[in-house]
Amino acid sequence: MVDPTGGIRGANTAAKKLFGSTLDSHPNLAQAVWSRENEMTPAQFFASWPDRPDAAIELRFRGRDGSTCSYHTQVCLVSGEGEDLFLLQLFKAPPREAPDLTLEPPQASTVPPPPVPTPVKASEGAITGTVMDATVAQKQKLDCAMQLIRTVALDFNNALTSIMGHASWLLAKLESKNQLRGSLVEIEKSAQRAAEIAHDLAAFSRQEKDSRSQASGNMNDVLRRTVELFKETQPESLHWKLHFEPRPFSVQFDEAKMQQAFVKIMENAVQAMDNFGSVYVSSKNLELTESLKDGNVRLAPGAYISVEISDTGQGIPQANLSRIFEPFFTTKKDTGHRGLGLAWVYGIITNHGGSVAVTSEVNKGTSVRVFLPAQKKVVRDQLADSADLNGHQTILLIDDEDLLLTMGEMILSSFGYKVLVANNGIKALEIFAARANEIDLVITDLVMPQMSGRELIERLRRISPEIKIICASGFIRPPSNEDDENYLQKPFASQDLLRKVKQVLGVDSGKR
Repeated sequence: MVDPTGGIRGANTAAKKLFGSTLDSHPNLAQAVWSRENEMTPAQFFASWPDRPDAAIELRFRGRDGSTCSYHTQVCLVSGEGEDLFLLQLFKAPPREAPDLTLEPPQASTVPPPPVPTPVKASEGAITGTVMDATVAQKQKLDCAMQLIRTVALDFNNALTSIMGHASWLLAKLESKNQLRGSLVEIEKSAQRAAEIAHDLAAFSRQEKDSRSQASGNMNDVLRRTVELFKETQPESLHWKLHFEPRPFSVQFDEAKMQQAFVKIMENAVQAMDNFGSVYVSSKNLELTESLKDGNVRLAPGAYISVEISDTGQGIPQANLSRIFEPFFTTKKDTGHRGLGLAWVYGIITNHGGSVAVTSEVNKGTSVRVFLPAQKKVVRDQLADSADLNGHQTILLIDDEDLLLTMGEMILSSFGYKVLVANNGIKALEIFAARANEIDLVITDLVMPQMSGRELIERLRRISPEIKIICASGFIRPPSNEDDENYLQKPFASQDLLRKVKQVLGVDSGKR
C-alpha cells in the first residue's frame, strides 16, 4: 500500500518475505524496490495511472538479493479519510480477470457495419459518459475491496491457527481442575468465533463462489470436538454418555456451522436439567429403502447419519412442542433468552439438506434428532483419547508463516513425531530430495509466495508418487471431493491436526 508519491504505508507478509527488510528500512517505493528499468518513477506512474486502461501492468522490482524481476502488477485506488492510497498486488503470472459487473451486449463474431449516425444532444452524451465513468470507478473500488478482504482473511486465518493450536495444546496438557483451564477455554472459543468471521470474509471475497463450500468428513469427529469444548465450561454434576457409530458414513458439512447447531442443542439440554442430570450424545448410520416418518419429519429413501442429543431434564409441554422452531418463541423470557436457538439450529440443518425431529415428555426429558444426507462410503473413525494420537513417523511441515511452523513442530513433536520444517517450497524440495526415504507424510500450506502448495505437491509426486500429503489452507478448497479427506481447514486446533495426521497415515502406515 503506497501513497501517490510512492511512500510505503504497509505490506503484507508475502511482500516482506519477497523483498526483505528493505521495505522497513526505506519508506519510499523508489528507494526500496522500484527498479530503474521502469520507464517512470513511482510518482509519475501513479499520476498517469487513471489514464491507463490496463487491468495488470508489467513492472520490474528489486528483490532482497538486489536482482530485478518482472511482475504483473494490479493497481487499485483506495480512497481513505482525506487522502488516496494505491494498492499494488504483484503476480508472477498474469492475474485472473475479475468478473465484469457491468452488463454488455454480446459481441458479434464479425466486424459490424458502421452505425447510422443519429442526432444526439450534447447533454445526453455528457450524461452517458458520466454514468460509464462512475460504473468503472465503482468496479475498481469493489475489486480493491475484494483484494483487501482476501489478504486480511488469509493473514487472519494464519494468526488464528497459531492461537488455537497453542491454546488447545495447553488444554490437553493441563489437569482438569487447573484454574487456568477456564481462561484457555475462553481463548479457544473466541478464536473459533473469529475463525468463523474469517471464513465468511474469505467466502464473500471469492471471485468464483465455491460450489463445494461443505467438505466431506466424519461427523463423529465434529461431535467429539464439540462435546470436549462444551464440557469445559459445564459443572461436574452433569454426566455425559457418548456412543458413536463405529463405521460412520461420509457426510458433507460446514464444520463451524454444525458445531454451532450442536452447541445450541446442548445448551438447551443443560438448561432444562438445571445443571444436574445426564446428556446422551450418539450417532448412527441410517439406510432407508422406503420413506420414514419421525414426528413431523418425513425422510425419503436413502442413506443418512443420525445424530441424537438427549437429556433427562424437565421436558417440553406438548402445547409448546409445535412452536419450538419459531423465531423469538421462548419460555425463558426472564433469563434474557431471545428464542433464536432452535430456529438457528433448524436453519443450519436444513441448509445442509437435513431435518430435525424433537420428542419430549414432561419431567422425563427431551430428545433432538438430526438427520443429514450421507454417502454410503465409510470413513475411518478416530478415537478421542489423546494417547491414541501419538505417533513415531517423520513429517515434513511446510508453511511460509514461521508462527505456524513453530506451533506445528511443537504439537507434533510432543506426540512423538519427528518433524522437519521448511518455510517455502524450494527449501521443502531440497529436504525431500535428500530424505525422501525417511519422510512418511508431508503437510503443506496451499497459499505461499514464490511456489504455491499445488506446484510443490506436483513436484513432490514426481519424486515419490505414493507420498502421503495433507493440504492446509483457510482460503483455497481442494480441487475435488476425493481430496477432502487429505484437507485440513485453517484455523485448526491441536487435536484437529493430530487426528488428521493419524487419519492420513493410517494405522499401519510408516516405512519403518
